[in-house]
Amino acid sequence: MTLEELVACDNAAQKMQTVSAAVEELLVAAQRQDRLTVGVYESAKLMNVDPDSVVLCLLAIDEDEEDDIALQIHFTLIQSFCCDNDINIVRVSGMQRLAQLLGEPAETQGTTEPRDLHCLLVTNPHTDAWKSHGLVEVASYCEESRGNNQWVPYISLQER
Repeated sequence: MTLEELVACDNAAQKMQTVSAAVEELLVAAQRQDRLTVGVYESAKLMNVDPDSVVLCLLAIDEDEEDDIALQIHFTLIQSFCCDNDINIVRVSGMQRLAQLLGEPAETQGTTEPRDLHCLLVTNPHTDAWKSHGLVEVASYCEESRGNNQWVPYISLQER
């Protein structure tokens, strides 16, 4: 491996960490401000009613769920809708970290069903010009990825 390749790998890893931190910051801020829609069906309903309010779509899945055909079909349809409506999309792994960020209980005692965290939408109502550092960072990463012909960039959230 050449020096240039080592530097490029190090820069890519550093960029991934920066974007992962931005996604985490964004999700916490969006949930606090009631700008987060959680769940595949809830997200589909919102995108059908008001696609212009959606600024980011996160599709979350771990390796052990990659073979879930129904989930992959949902993801394909959501990705298509997002592309048609100029909504930034990011694929995310690290479902446990995602649950921690959103304050999901570690274990449900059978009384409540856990929320579906496979699709998350960050919204920005038309009446409000909400900007967060995390949103700007993630949008920039999405734009940069599209420039490299990677239409749905991938981020791995690391457990802490």
